[in-house]
Amino acid sequence: MLTLGSTPDNPVPPGGALKAVRTDDGIELRVAHWRPTTRLVKGTVCLLQGRAEFIEKYYETVSDLRGRGFAVVAFDWRGQGESQRQVADAHKGHVAWFDDYRRDLKAVEDAVLRPLMPHPHVGLAHSMGGAVAFTGACDGWLPFSRIVTVAPMLAIRMVRWPAGASVLARFLHRLGLGRRYIPFGKPTSIATKPFAGNRLSTDPMRYARNAEAARAVGAGAVGDPTIAWLAGAFRAMARLRDRRVAATIAIPSLIVAAGADPVCETRATERFARLVRGAHILVLPGARHEILSEGDAIREDFWAAFDAFVPGNVAEAIPTETYAKA
Repeated sequence: MLTLGSTPDNPVPPGGALKAVRTDDGIELRVAHWRPTTRLVKGTVCLLQGRAEFIEKYYETVSDLRGRGFAVVAFDWRGQGESQRQVADAHKGHVAWFDDYRRDLKAVEDAVLRPLMPHPHVGLAHSMGGAVAFTGACDGWLPFSRIVTVAPMLAIRMVRWPAGASVLARFLHRLGLGRRYIPFGKPTSIATKPFAGNRLSTDPMRYARNAEAARAVGAGAVGDPTIAWLAGAFRAMARLRDRRVAATIAIPSLIVAAGADPVCETRATERFARLVRGAHILVLPGARHEILSEGDAIREDFWAAFDAFVPGNVAEAIPTETYAKA
């Protein structure tokens, strides 16, 4: 039975619904949705997690969005959180092919977004979720009228020699080793590592809250990725950095980058933003990779940009009572 975990500093936002959604290739995903806490509904924001994340990590963001008048959909990608695995070791961050994430979002769209959630539909994507969103925008299958990406995964800083690592990952994948951890990979979640020297946030309170949530979900907070995931990620990032591909993105986009991001390359994000028609980019100085888990000042800057870019559709707003009956 699917559940939503709760810890003293990270309680489940009340009033949500939880369901299992099956993809067209038979993978079961954990999906949650909430109505807003305001009288009128501006639309729906769908959260696209980063690699190794899980719904519980986004409770504060869910509450922030609901207070702004948005319904919220959150789900775990295959291979993380409480969604189904394709490998025996649940701690491995694995996906057979990066394109499988399209199947996940399509299943959520068909089962939850289109039949249940008020328009307009907006994507809020972090890190890997940003790469998935921009891939969908290039290929025409993204089900959102606007997207906001937070520290999108367009180039990885954690890899010392990315070009060599990309070649090695593809080679090992072709040898049939895709289900193995990356070299020196471990099952420990990055979210549970000590605060000192961490790559994710400068805010000790939110970092500790997320670490506690990660320990509570256990294997849901997966460890290092597999070779197949890494090979697919390198392939997706290389494609997005092609100026001919980036120039095909027409969906209105807000790209928020972290000025002190040790995970994803901010300069690559800035170059990408210049290639996307009508994209707006904001770089938040001092922010590490997880902007939504940063200190109050950084988060306030993010939400100011979000509010300006995603006003919602007040003209078509419907009373919350109507949504509750859907």
